[in-house]
Amino acid sequence: MASSTPERPAPTWEEIEALRRQLVTLQRVSSLGVLAGGICHELNNALTPILNYAKLGLRNPDPAYRQRAFEKILEGAQRAAAITGGVLGLARPRADRRDPTDLVRLAEEVLLLVGKDLSRHQVRVDFQAEGHPNARVNPAQIQQVILNLVINARQAMPGGGTVRVRVGTDPSGRMAELSVSDTGMGIAPADLRRIFEPFFTTKTGPDDLGQGGTGLGLSVCREIVESHKGRLRAESRLGQGSTFTLRLPICAAPAKQVVA
Repeated sequence: MASSTPERPAPTWEEIEALRRQLVTLQRVSSLGVLAGGICHELNNALTPILNYAKLGLRNPDPAYRQRAFEKILEGAQRAAAITGGVLGLARPRADRRDPTDLVRLAEEVLLLVGKDLSRHQVRVDFQAEGHPNARVNPAQIQQVILNLVINARQAMPGGGTVRVRVGTDPSGRMAELSVSDTGMGIAPADLRRIFEPFFTTKTGPDDLGQGGTGLGLSVCREIVESHKGRLRAESRLGQGSTFTLRLPICAAPAKQVVA
């Protein structure tokens, strides 16, 4: 007589939520892994003048020269702090706390992290901000969305091109709007309809980590945006590139200064 296998009980809401948080974190760390080499290069660029000016300042007794050396050391340290703060903000798991946040600042922090990676792939950045719209968000989660969209844009242009990042408000004036566009090959209409489906991917070759696309990045991004009562949409035409537009409700409260 065949033995019956007991049915596994349905997962609880707490178990589903825990798995969702793990997925978001893994996807975020995977994006940082793609940028690891560029981030190390940017840190080295920040640390080199710190070391050089510290040595020169110690050797030169002129107070004016030392003052200038201290200013250069401070500039380099602030840049290094911005880079490490951006990495830590993306990589470390945080409670889902949402504060009024300047979306221009979030976009600038992401572009600082990806700058070297984009340059290495012959991708130029065209960044434009109209005002400083605030939204009540979890900064690390929205940074993750922006980072993923910029990486996807770069990957859509294997021969180089331009990634355009725009921050402003939608025509109604009630929603903050951030768009990321590329000058790549575009997405076929049949694929565009499925672009946010879990596990659907148009990537056929290995990425920077030697892996193919998992199809989770954009689905996670959409989930994050919708959890903020926002919307993420995609537009594309074959041969003319793609644009992903993120809209979030504007928050009238002043942006909170976040310390990493």
